[in-house]
Amino acid sequence: MATPSMPVAGIRPDASIPQPADLIVRNAKVYTGDPAQPMASAVAIRRGLFVAVGDDAIMAPHVGTQTRVIDALGRRVIPGLNDSHTHVIRGGNNYFLELRWDGVRSLKRALQMLREQAARTPEGQWVRVVGGFTPEQFLEKRLPTLKEINDAAPNTPVFLLHLYQSALLNRAAVKAVGFAEDTENPIGGEIVRSHDGTPTGLLLAAPGATILYSTLAKGPTLDPATKAESTKHFMRELNRFGLTSAIDAAGGFQDFPDDYGTIMKLAESGELTVRIAYHLFPQTAGQEVDDLRRWISMVSPGDGDEWLRANGAGENLAWSPADFENFAEPRPALKDTAAEDLESAARLLVENGWGFRLHATYEETIDHDLKVFERIATDNGGSLGVPWFFDHAETISEKSIERLRALGGNVSIQNRMYFQGRVFRDRYGAEAAGWAPPVTKLLASGITVGAGTDATRVSSYNPWLSLHWLTTGTHIGGNQIYLPDNIVSRETALQMYTVNGAKLTGEADKKGTITVGKYGDLVILTADYLTVPDEQIPFIEAAVTIAGGRVVYANDEYDGQAEPLPKVSLEWSPVNHFGGYQNTSNGIRQAQTFVDAAADSKEQKAWREARGEAVDDYAVNAEYC
Repeated sequence: MATPSMPVAGIRPDASIPQPADLIVRNAKVYTGDPAQPMASAVAIRRGLFVAVGDDAIMAPHVGTQTRVIDALGRRVIPGLNDSHTHVIRGGNNYFLELRWDGVRSLKRALQMLREQAARTPEGQWVRVVGGFTPEQFLEKRLPTLKEINDAAPNTPVFLLHLYQSALLNRAAVKAVGFAEDTENPIGGEIVRSHDGTPTGLLLAAPGATILYSTLAKGPTLDPATKAESTKHFMRELNRFGLTSAIDAAGGFQDFPDDYGTIMKLAESGELTVRIAYHLFPQTAGQEVDDLRRWISMVSPGDGDEWLRANGAGENLAWSPADFENFAEPRPALKDTAAEDLESAARLLVENGWGFRLHATYEETIDHDLKVFERIATDNGGSLGVPWFFDHAETISEKSIERLRALGGNVSIQNRMYFQGRVFRDRYGAEAAGWAPPVTKLLASGITVGAGTDATRVSSYNPWLSLHWLTTGTHIGGNQIYLPDNIVSRETALQMYTVNGAKLTGEADKKGTITVGKYGDLVILTADYLTVPDEQIPFIEAAVTIAGGRVVYANDEYDGQAEPLPKVSLEWSPVNHFGGYQNTSNGIRQAQTFVDAAADSKEQKAWREARGEAVDDYAVNAEYC
C-alpha cells in the first residue's frame, strides 16, 4: 500500500531545491496523450500543475522532504477523463434520492434492491430509479412489470424512469402525483389506463419526454445543505471512474441561477473535485429569448475559474426546434415556428459573443438547424464567429458534416446507442444503426468530436461503458451494432474523452494531456485500458484519481490517500446502503466471473435441452445474479 511519504527508490531528496513537487506518481505506465512525449513512467505535480513528466531520474530534482509520492505499482496511468455531455449539476442535487440500477446484472437483484429501499424509505419520500439502466443489461432482458413494482413497494411511492421512453409508477406514486380518471394526457405524452379509465402507472413519451420530466418534478427535493452533501458524494462517485472534468449540458427543470446555487457555493469554498463547464438552457417555451437576454446581462462565457466556468447556452436554445431520442417512437416533426424561434435565439447569442451547444438527434433536424445558421453566417461575414457544437447527431449525413465543418461547428456524441441500439436497429434497420452516429466519418472530417454519456437519466455516468461502446461497437447486452468501419481505436476513444472535451470548452492548452504546465489531472487505473480484453473495459475503475494535484479518490488498496467524505447524513438514502454504480473495487475479476457464469449457464441450458428437459432461463441464471 502506498503511503503519503513513501520514498522513491534510488532518489535522495535534495533539500536545496527551493520548489519541490507536492506530489509524484511513479512506477507507472503513463499514457500522456501528448504526441511529443506519449509515454513516461513518472510525473510530478506542483501547485496543481504538472511540472515534470518522464522517469525517476527526471523526478529526482523535484523530490523534497514534504513531497508526497504514490507508487502506481506498474499500473496504467491516463489523463483525467472529461465527459463532454452530462448533467452533473442536476445529478448532484438528486444523488441522495436515487436508487441506481447502473451496473446491476439481473432484474431479480434490481427488484430486491427496490424492495429493501422501499422498506426503509420514510413516509413522504419516494423511491426513484432514474435512468442509467436498460433491460438489455439484465440477464432476464426485460423491464419489471407493474405488478412486480407494486408487490415490492405496496405503500411507498416508486418512480422508475426508463430512458426518455417511459416511466413506471406504483399505485402509491400514481396517488402521490394526483393522476386520476379525469387527468388529461399532456401534449406528446400518454398516461396509460386500464379498461375502466384508471391510470395503470405506465407513462409513455409519445414522443416527448415532458410527461416524464414533469411527473418526476412532483417528488420531494433536498434542502440546500443536503444538496451540497449529495453533490460532493456524487462528484466522488464520478472520480471513482476517473472523471476529473465534465461539460454540463443543463436540461429541463434546471433553471439559472437557482438550480446552480449548490455547485456555485461548492466552487466558492474550493470543494469541487470535478472541473465543470456549464451551459444555460431556457426553461419555458415562448420566453426563451427573454431568458437568454437576462442571462447575457448576468454572466459571460468564460466567467469563473479552473473548477467552474460558464461555457455558453444550450443544449436547447428554443423548445420548438428540439427533437427527441425516443427511438421507440417515430421521429417527431418539428413545429412550424422552429426555424423562427431558433434564429431569434441564435442571432441574439452570436451578436453578444455567446457560444452554444444544440441538441439534434436526426439528420432532418440537423439540416433544418444548419439552414438557420447558414443564414446567420451570411449576415455575419461568412461565419457564426462563436464556438458552437451539435450534441448527439445519430443520423447526421456526410453532406451535413461538411456544412457543419464549413460553419466552424463541432460535435459531442454520447453512448445512447449503447443503451438504445437494439430499439434503434429495430426501427431503422441494421445499416442505419451501424452508423449511428457516424463516429469515424465525423473524425475524418477534421472537426472536434468529444465523447460523453448524457447521464444520469439517458445512460449511466460510468465513462468506461462509453469507451467500450466506441471501441467495440456493441450495445450493453453485448450484441454488435456498429459496422467495422465505424469503430475507433482505444487511443482515439481516449482522446475523444480527454483532449477533445477540453477543446470544446476552449481549454486544450490547460488540460486533456499529461503535459508540463497543464492541470495536474490523472488517473491510476485498476486495469490497463490499452491492453485488457474488450469485455473487461466496462469494469475498469480508478485506483486513484488526482485532480489539480489533489487525491480526490482512492480505492481500498490506496486506503487513506484521499480525504474522507462525511458519512451520508440521510440514513435511509439509497446511497448509504447501495452506493452508486453496482461494480466492485476489483471489477476485472467481476467481469471474468460474469463471463464465466454466462458460459456455464449456456452449457447448462444446452445440456438440459439435450435431455429433453424444459429450460427456464430465469432459473438457470438466477444463481449468477
